[in-house]
This record gives sequence, structure tokens and C-alpha cells, in this order.
Amino acid sequence: MEKILLEQALPRVFVSENIPASEVWLSAATTFERGNLYLVEAASGGGKSSMCAYIFGARTDYEGRILFDGEDVRSFSIARWQEIRRRHLAYLPQELSLFPELSAWDNVQLKNRLTGYASDKMILSWFEQLGIDSRRDYPAGRMSIGQQQRVAIIRSICQPFDFIMLDEPVSHLDDDNNRIAAGLIAGEARRQGAGIISTSVGNHIRLPYTHTLRL
Repeated sequence: MEKILLEQALPRVFVSENIPASEVWLSAATTFERGNLYLVEAASGGGKSSMCAYIFGARTDYEGRILFDGEDVRSFSIARWQEIRRRHLAYLPQELSLFPELSAWDNVQLKNRLTGYASDKMILSWFEQLGIDSRRDYPAGRMSIGQQQRVAIIRSICQPFDFIMLDEPVSHLDDDNNRIAAGLIAGEARRQGAGIISTSVGNHIRLPYTHTLRL
């Protein structure tokens, strides 16, 4: 996948509440190109998380169109979406979506078993770099939010991808872990020639962005 185009992709709730299109950046035609690094900034409620969910196919309550390489995603079958999510589009949602009863390691391996992407040695290295190797056998639900965020970051890069979407990925990380997480994600993106789309309401992941979009 080389290009994602949002063509007046406006959340329906904004339309029903008569929010002026000028106040919602999603109302404009917006293009994300593979290989570029995008920071999307807006206040809470500005549509950033909705945008990510729409691109990932997790939500369809929007007006307008979303196109992958010119093809409208509304035409995609379930099987097509499954392939896209395994091989082309990685996603770290703001709510993390970890299984609280499973260990940090098992949460990551659930994803990795589907993609067959990373070796155990590679995953362990990521745990060590992010300072959570001693917690890898802990249930995710017993970890701090910052630790859970680091687990979710590792899980998000356990696959091949053309784009990775990060929805407020470091909201609970200190500067050191922000820098380390940014290095891991940027390194994987460079290796795969992928694009990064990261959202933020203030504390953004420290990446060398090529484009910044603001509401």
C-alpha cells in the first residue's frame, strides 16, 4: 500500500450536530503517503481517534470516502481486511486493547503468532530496551498504564506494515521511554519503508516528522 486518501471523511456525529466543516480537519482531502512521518494534532474530540479507527476499518460511521491506493475501503471483504491488518496496516489504539488476564508476553505473542514476523529473541530485546523484561510474565491488567503502553507498542510492531498508526502512543511515558519507543518504531518503519501516522493532544512521540497536521 502506497497511499491513503481521506476524501471529506467526516464523522457522522459531526454532521448531525451541525459542526462547521472548517472546525474539523477531517473534512478536507488528506493524503498519507508511504515513507512519510505524520503528526496529527488536535484537541480532544477533534476526530483523531475516529480517523484511526476509520482507516483501520474498525468503524464505518463516517461520511465521505477512504481510499487505499485509489480503492474505496467500503468495498473490502472481511478476508481483505484481515490480510491488510496482518501485512499492511499496523495500529496502536489509544485504549491499548490488551487482554488483562494474559501476561505481557502472551499479549504480544498473540499478535506475533498471526503474523509470524518477529523472533522471540527480537521481542525479548524490545522488552529489555523498554525496561519491562522483568514484567513480561505479569498479567497485563496488573501492570501500570505506562507499562501497558510499552507492551502495546511492542505488539504493534510485531508485523510487516506499509503504515503504522499510533493513537496517542506515549501519553503515559517519560522522556527516556518516549525516546526509546520512538527509536524502535522509527527503526522498524525505516526497515520496511513504511509511513507513520501518530496523533497527539500534547505529549507526542519523538519522531522526525515530515508533516504536521493541526486543527
